[in-house]
Amino acid sequence: MLGRVFKAYDIRGIYPDLLDEAMAWQIGYGVGKYLLEEAAAKGETSPTMRNLVVGRDMRTSSPSLQDELVKGINSYDADVIDVGLVDTPFIYFAINYLGCAGGVQVTASHNPPQYNGFKVSRALATPVGEANGLADIRKHAAMTDKGAKRPQPTGRREHRDLWDAYTQHVRSFINMHGKKLKVVIDASNGMAGTAVPKIFGSKGAAIDGLEIIELNFDNSKGEFVHEPNPLVASNLVQLQEAVKEHKADLGVCFDGDADRCVIVDEQANIVGCDLLTAVLAKRFLAKHPGAAIVYDLRSTRALSEDVEQAGGKPVRSRVGHVFMKSELAEQRGIFGGELSGHFYFRDNFNADSGVIALATVLSTLAEEDKPMSHLVAPVARYTQSGEINFENEEADEALEELTERFAEEAEIDTLDGVTIDCFRSHGWWCNVRKSNTEPLLRLNLEARTPETAQAMLAEIAPMLGLRVDH
Repeated sequence: MLGRVFKAYDIRGIYPDLLDEAMAWQIGYGVGKYLLEEAAAKGETSPTMRNLVVGRDMRTSSPSLQDELVKGINSYDADVIDVGLVDTPFIYFAINYLGCAGGVQVTASHNPPQYNGFKVSRALATPVGEANGLADIRKHAAMTDKGAKRPQPTGRREHRDLWDAYTQHVRSFINMHGKKLKVVIDASNGMAGTAVPKIFGSKGAAIDGLEIIELNFDNSKGEFVHEPNPLVASNLVQLQEAVKEHKADLGVCFDGDADRCVIVDEQANIVGCDLLTAVLAKRFLAKHPGAAIVYDLRSTRALSEDVEQAGGKPVRSRVGHVFMKSELAEQRGIFGGELSGHFYFRDNFNADSGVIALATVLSTLAEEDKPMSHLVAPVARYTQSGEINFENEEADEALEELTERFAEEAEIDTLDGVTIDCFRSHGWWCNVRKSNTEPLLRLNLEARTPETAQAMLAEIAPMLGLRVDH
């Protein structure tokens, strides 16, 4: 059963069918063992390196799962600092602020309310994925006894309120430049409903010049008016209508645990996260000339072009926060973004944060004193397909066929899936990746013109399998 809830980047499953309190205890024990043994192997002797930070989201199953997780951690003689009901980026902050060996957020992110899970981080809030720790945690958890012979907890649990310190940290990214902005925020009945009022004040009252119209901020029932996934266009309809109604400067929609966000401009048009990355990158490079900007390799080619034009160093990364954070740290980059709505900041311990992304967007709008649509328009100069999914039980064979087809006319790399680059010669490029969890191939294609995009989609799509809406 444990094997079914361990994913590529986190632990997740339907409660209580696939993930229950007994498993939460096992996972807690496995997390405690893994993170403390890792700290010991690195020679970390500070007393705080016996501490793990634990928080939870607003789901109805989160309190009981958190309690058993903490008991499991304590049973390995690790101490827990319980920070309570928080957004996931709060955990990243707390790990670094307190100098802990790592931490866990109890959350299922954007999944429906019947799901729950755990996001695990090590020291410095670096992520723990399947390839760099989750497999070991799964092994340790599987070897524990779920019955009455569990080790007695010897670690301690301390409750601590860090909201003041966290708020001060996030506000350090805000500079309204004396301007006024009206913003509609859809919290998706998730953790942004807690974080945004604490940081920005009720309806934005804590920040001079900021007015916030609040949508779906009530997270007391653990239920969602719409799926808490801002990447699905239908989940943004309510936000778009509110932006028009209130004549707002911006709309922002968060996912369930508030580590991701998607924006709509003042015309209520959805802004692609790669386009937003390019807009924000220019602001960071103006202040940090020559810095590296890390971006998801599915992003528009315009992003890397604009980063180079602004004097920065564009760095392509594999998809996923494990890889993005690693690249940002390795390249000593200043900022990074990916299509999924994760935005990463050097001055946030190289970690992603939805509320810091919001703070940065507000600062950029105020500084530029132009509508968001005007800032985005120069970047949106190519035709993008968006991510298209194809069912294929023989994905490797399809990727091999695709590679052979364009081997002589394209630049090809396999950093993440297969990237076929014919942009200089024929005005298009694409990336095709396998899903981590399903028999799917995911295609992203971009071209100089709509006609080229349409023609290449018509040629490539039949090679990838049955097209599905997913």
